Amino acid sequence: MTKLPKLSEALQALGPSDADLYKCVHCGLCLSACPTYLETGLETESPRGRIALMKAVREGRVGLTEQVTPHFDLCLQCRACEAVCPSGVPYGRLMEATRSQLAARRKPSFALRIAYRSLLPHPKRLYSLGWLLRAYQRSPARAIGRLLPGKLRRLQEQLPPLPNRFFHPQAEAFAPKGATRARVALLSGCVMPIVHGPTMQAAVRVLQRNGCEVVTPVAQACCGALNLHGGDIQQARALARRNVDAFLDADVEAVVVASAGCGSTMKEYGHLLKDDPVYAEKARRLGGVVKDISEFLTTLPLMPPERSVKLRVTYQDACHLAHAQRITQQPRDLLRRIPGVDLIEMENAGLCCGAAGLYTVSQPEMSRRLLERKVRAILDTKADVVVSSNPGCMMQVQAGLRRAGSSVRVLHLVDLLDEAYGGQGQPQT
Repeated sequence: MTKLPKLSEALQALGPSDADLYKCVHCGLCLSACPTYLETGLETESPRGRIALMKAVREGRVGLTEQVTPHFDLCLQCRACEAVCPSGVPYGRLMEATRSQLAARRKPSFALRIAYRSLLPHPKRLYSLGWLLRAYQRSPARAIGRLLPGKLRRLQEQLPPLPNRFFHPQAEAFAPKGATRARVALLSGCVMPIVHGPTMQAAVRVLQRNGCEVVTPVAQACCGALNLHGGDIQQARALARRNVDAFLDADVEAVVVASAGCGSTMKEYGHLLKDDPVYAEKARRLGGVVKDISEFLTTLPLMPPERSVKLRVTYQDACHLAHAQRITQQPRDLLRRIPGVDLIEMENAGLCCGAAGLYTVSQPEMSRRLLERKVRAILDTKADVVVSSNPGCMMQVQAGLRRAGSSVRVLHLVDLLDEAYGGQGQPQT
């Protein structure tokens, strides 16, 4: 029988030391930032409460029982608590370690095994699934979707209409418009190229317009965020190694990422692979050049968008951009550079929308409650467009607005920038 790792061993494997469990001083500043605490008012659904449970498990006062584990499962891993914690508690890594231990104790569902091991690590399979889903969406068979089991029905409701064209990494570089100012690589990832293919094309055009030669390494893979958050640390590390090799071989100044969750994970590859004698240093080096696309663009002398886009816009902070990467001002600065945009702040823009990877499937009730709160905040702004920087947020908010009967458009930041640049058609190699 395989010996299960103790929580302290899981912590050591994932980066934080066992002592990080005891950094929490119980000040309570995390409470007002935690979405699940705000919804329930329960201490056990707060970061402080979950850390207390982790300590109790570590010290042997309680076990990972059916009474304890649901409190860990309900965590969104949004890391809003980290942004307000005065003691520097690395809550995200503590929760990843806990999820890893939970995954070792549980028999994963068939659906999760398929997702984590048979789909996410294999781009060709993901594209094949995308083609099948697109065909299904456009066929009369979609009418039977309401008869599907609960989880499959929720997945169908969550998925927006897939675009006519997916985005594919390619061997040829995309040439800059005008003189070359930088050579960068663009992460394609797993969800973005299929669900938001036109957004990836827009990202390339925006980078080209700003003098960047853009490479999209064909050897790249899923960043591993979903596996890591689900407790599948071994597969997350395998995906990280593939990306370290692919992007370091590309010989670029920066690795630009248009998905907040992916960027957060890649910036922390150095922690994920810290004990790997071959990849530890390379992973740290790669993490140091990973940039969210808004972060990267604001370091350039940005080419001013010239086309007026007369829209009332509100911005939804993606959790892993605002809280994990601490990037909040740069996207807003870019939106304000677009002629005609009237930027209206929504209430609690940084509060999680309830997407959180596969959270909509694993915790549908809490996900729905958080989404309804977010949709109300968006509608209160009377915006024409809500902008975000993460595909999961975009799908979640779009589904919520659709259910509310709203015509508000959901766009990625680069979609709006590209529109302001007059971009259309395919990026030129």
